[in-house]
Amino acid sequence: MKQLLLETFVHQGLGTSLSLSDQVKILAQDFATRAAVHDKDGSFPFENFTALHEAGLLGLTVPLDLGGQDLGLASICQVIEGIASGDASTALVLTMHYLQHAKANRSRCWHPEVYKKVCREAIANPALINAARVEPELGTPARGGLPATTAQKTTQGWRLTGHKQYTTGSPILSYFVVWAKTDEDEPQVGNFLVPRDLPGVKIVETWDHLGMRATGSHDLILENVLIPHEYALDIRPVSVKSSPDPITVVWNSLTLSALYLGVATAGRDWLIEYLGDRTPSNLGTPLASLSRFQTAVGEIEALLFANRTLIYNLAQAVDKDESGTNVDLQAQAVKFLSTTNSIRAVEIGLELIGNPGLTRKNPLERHYRDVLCSRIHTPQNDVICQSLGKAALNL
Repeated sequence: MKQLLLETFVHQGLGTSLSLSDQVKILAQDFATRAAVHDKDGSFPFENFTALHEAGLLGLTVPLDLGGQDLGLASICQVIEGIASGDASTALVLTMHYLQHAKANRSRCWHPEVYKKVCREAIANPALINAARVEPELGTPARGGLPATTAQKTTQGWRLTGHKQYTTGSPILSYFVVWAKTDEDEPQVGNFLVPRDLPGVKIVETWDHLGMRATGSHDLILENVLIPHEYALDIRPVSVKSSPDPITVVWNSLTLSALYLGVATAGRDWLIEYLGDRTPSNLGTPLASLSRFQTAVGEIEALLFANRTLIYNLAQAVDKDESGTNVDLQAQAVKFLSTTNSIRAVEIGLELIGNPGLTRKNPLERHYRDVLCSRIHTPQNDVICQSLGKAALNL
């Protein structure tokens, strides 16, 4: 049975024996001191990942026998929620790294020695990994279609050529899991592991978005990049339809839900401090003393409580193998509900205090920009609701 609670793992860090929950709290507080600067500049928080590595947090979804912790979904959600309360961009890059390792841990497609190498590097160095799937012409592959990125098989290995967008964490990634099709008359499609340091790998700095500005989600350009044959991860004919792994869908949906819960919680925490400190001259008492503000904060509390209940009840059920049937649909429903709640929780704060909430010197406007990004991640709301509707209609 995988571990369910953060407190079950104790890491020797920061000069003392700390529970993982304490470690995450300390790191999040530190990350929060720089989050606004990285957001303003669109700069990448390399120092945060050095700290995560030194704390032993990059190997939490790596198997025990390869030096990792192999933590369960509930614990990973708690880590992500905590880090996101300090810096959402750092949490998103970390989430993608965890998801790739968790997926690879369950996969039978990876060459064993390649898998061991990637895992051991994640423990020994700040060596992160993420997928590279979205393309300029196609858009997100979740909507269907084939990649324009090609993989040509040669006697030396596979040669990859293509252009990927929104490659989260690209400034620091050591490996890219690239979705591509072969150049055969009857093409196959699959994923290929591309190390960062190979000739022909180039990052073009294009990321300039409203939210999650410090994720370094730039374009990845591959120009005849040669990888070993064993770095082909899971290739299959286009005609062979493969359904998404339900557990991968669950991990993706719940970890992202936890991330944006962390963002909304950070917004709530700032709001509470502001309401306690702000004393208008015509009132003579803090805003927190007014019933209108108390009621609004209570609504936020209810939304965040609902999120925690939804996320962690299902995550712990998955860890205990007690989630029942259609767990992927359950997780997608949680993502739809919890991200909607997180957005609303931050919006309430903005509506409550007016201009100060949208002033750049205050973090609430950054939390709002970040939390809105929850709508972008696959699966998106319309897909989730259609899937739930078709299941209810037995279609």
